[in-house]
Amino acid sequence: MSAVRATVLYDAPGPKGRQFNTIVTVVSLLIAALAVFWAVKILGDNGQLVADKWTPFLKGTTWTTYLLPGLFGTLKAAVFSVILALVMGVALGLGRLSEIAPVRWVCGVIVEFFRAIPVLILMIFAYQMFAQYAVFPSSQLAFAAVVFGLTMYNGSVIAEILRSGINSLPKGQVEAARALGMTHRQTMWSILLPQSIAAMLPALISQMVIALKDSALGYQLGYIEVVRSGMQSASYYRNFLAALVVTAIIMIIINYALTALAERIERQLRAGRARKNILAKVPEHRDQGLETKDQVNVDWHDPYHKDLRSTAE
Repeated sequence: MSAVRATVLYDAPGPKGRQFNTIVTVVSLLIAALAVFWAVKILGDNGQLVADKWTPFLKGTTWTTYLLPGLFGTLKAAVFSVILALVMGVALGLGRLSEIAPVRWVCGVIVEFFRAIPVLILMIFAYQMFAQYAVFPSSQLAFAAVVFGLTMYNGSVIAEILRSGINSLPKGQVEAARALGMTHRQTMWSILLPQSIAAMLPALISQMVIALKDSALGYQLGYIEVVRSGMQSASYYRNFLAALVVTAIIMIIINYALTALAERIERQLRAGRARKNILAKVPEHRDQGLETKDQVNVDWHDPYHKDLRSTAE
C-alpha cells in the first residue's frame, strides 16, 4: 500500500495526475533529446567537434598561458570588489537607518544612484576618469575600473539588503533596547545588525556570485579575466566554440560552489543559530510523509553553548 504524501502548498496528484505528469515528462525528454541530437549534428557537419579543436585544452601550456591567468584575474577582481562592497554596503545600509536626516538622505541618494546605473557603464566611466586624472598606473587602470564598478553597484544592493533585513526584525527588540537605556548605535551594532547579518548571509553570498559573473564585463576594458583569456586562446587555436564551452564550464563550477555554500549556510542557520561550525552535519528528522517549504531540522547546539534562560518554575 503506497503512502500518500501531503503537502502544505498543493494537493498531491492522484493516479491520473501522476500519469499525465509522466507523459509530459517523457515527451519533454524526447523533445530535448532531439534538440541535442540536432545541435550535435549541425556542429559535427561544420567541423566543430573534431579532436583538433578540443585537444588544446589537454595541454598544460594552454592553461598556464591563457586560462589560469584569466581565472586569477577574475577571482582577484571578485574578491577585492566583494570585500569593498561589504564595507560600503554596511556603511550605507546603516546610514539609511540613521537618526540624522541628512545622513539618511545622502546615503539614500548614493544607493539609488548606483543601483540604477548598469555595471558596464560604471566601469567605463571609472576607466576614463582614472585615466584622465592619472589616479592609477596605466597597468592597473582596467583592474581599478572593474573593482570600482562592481563595488559601487554591489555595495548599493547589499545596503538595501541590509536595510530591509534590519527593518524586518520585530520592533519590540528596539523598544526593549531603548527601555534598557541603550543608544541607537548600541542597539544597531549589538542587537539588530548581528541578527540581520545571520538572516541575510545566503542572500549576501548570492550577491557575491553576481559580482563574480559581472567581473567578465572587464572584457570590454581589456582586463585580463577568464572570458578574455578564453577568447585569446581561441584566436590562437581557432576553436572559438570549444573555448567558450570550457570557459562556461569553469564559471559554472565556481558559481555552483558558491551557491552550494550559500545553501549550506542557510540550512545551518535554520537548524540552530547557536552553531558555530558551518561544516558540521545538519541533523534532520526522518521523512514524516509531509512535504513543507523548508525541511524540518533538529535544533542542534554547539557543545560549548550555554543556555542562559532560567529553568526555575
